Amino acid sequence: QVQLVESGGGLVQAGGSLRLSCAASGSISSINVMGWYRQAPGKQRELVARIFSGGITNYADSVKGRLTISRDNAKNTVYLQMNSLTSEDTAVYYCRSETYAGVYWGQGTQVTVSS
Repeated sequence: QVQLVESGGGLVQAGGSLRLSCAASGSISSINVMGWYRQAPGKQRELVARIFSGGITNYADSVKGRLTISRDNAKNTVYLQMNSLTSEDTAVYYCRSETYAGVYWGQGTQVTVSS
């Protein structure tokens, strides 16, 4: 199994920045993909960005050029650097890992962007 703990959410003004962290523990070597998803009130959960074990990344069109996913293998941590935030980015952000055994989610961290 994999345990995921997110941190770094909070309240920020429009145009500001935040960095989210997701610390993974457990069966780290089995992780194929790490990703960030978000769910805004009244909306479905959606993919924001993900990073594959080989380092390839992909992003939702709505965040390209503003949000960047990265990882620190030594710390077993994935980051989401968020710049130029808008009210449309307000949501609960979830970390997710995909392994051969299944999919694991973190508990989520709230990001609120005030206009």
